[in-house]
Amino acid sequence: MKSYTLFQEYIWLVSIISRYHRISLAEINDKWQRTELSGGMSMPRTTFNRHKAAIEDIFGILIECDAHDDYKYFITNPEALEDNSIQNWMMSTLSVNNLLAENKEVHHRILLESIPSNGAYLGKIIDAMKAGKRISVTYRKYGSGEASARTVDPYCVKLFNRRWYALVKHLQKGTLFMLALDRIEQLEITGESFTLDKDFDAQTYFSDCYGIVRNPDSRMERIVFRAYGRETFYQRDLPFHHSQREITTAEDYSDFEIYLRPTSDFYTPLLSRGANIKVLEPQWLADEIKRQLVAAAGLYG
Repeated sequence: MKSYTLFQEYIWLVSIISRYHRISLAEINDKWQRTELSGGMSMPRTTFNRHKAAIEDIFGILIECDAHDDYKYFITNPEALEDNSIQNWMMSTLSVNNLLAENKEVHHRILLESIPSNGAYLGKIIDAMKAGKRISVTYRKYGSGEASARTVDPYCVKLFNRRWYALVKHLQKGTLFMLALDRIEQLEITGESFTLDKDFDAQTYFSDCYGIVRNPDSRMERIVFRAYGRETFYQRDLPFHHSQREITTAEDYSDFEIYLRPTSDFYTPLLSRGANIKVLEPQWLADEIKRQLVAAAGLYG
């Protein structure tokens, strides 16, 4: 069986168990036989067990059987489907691919968003990361009249707000900075090797950031904001940051607490909520958001 078909079956299996929470093998087979993947054939228990083991090995998702609940299968670590790991991203992406493939008759009613980045550049950067090779980049910043060429060490790539970014190291200054892939005009892998700093960890590097801006001069802050009305539900489902938690719940609002380094890219989501969010702490951040909102209102006379 082709690898792609196997992955489709893995994703389908995880999706169906996740969707129903607890489901028997007979129920799984009933739903399986209704898919195009099955060809109308049932899934033998031996195949199911092989898939279950492969899913644990590849995605770290544990599927167990509860003998005390009519031998129903369930995912014992559902948090694995909620983190920012590459395994979860693959799982989510392939799940959507499977869903779309099974519903071709309504493709014209399923609307998606594009990611305006050059896939060839992303592939080259990842190849350079794997090989430990430097990359030569011609890059044009926003507002810059001319593109500049530089050779850098590729440390990691990050997807944020529908754009791919590469975290790279400046050879002379030894500092890390971000490149937006859609601003790259030319990229080549060089023959020069580099060694990744032994204490570098991509997840840790961005853990106290909102997005892709990491200012070492910005200190960690406890940020408290109030969400009003429906915004409360949005914040519970789609928090700004992994550290976010609800600390006060009232009838008309809820207060949320975050720990991060507030940088300019964090202002954008706060400003975009308008009157639905109010920053309570720290005062300097509340003042800054107010200043920008007043300036924006001033544009309308």
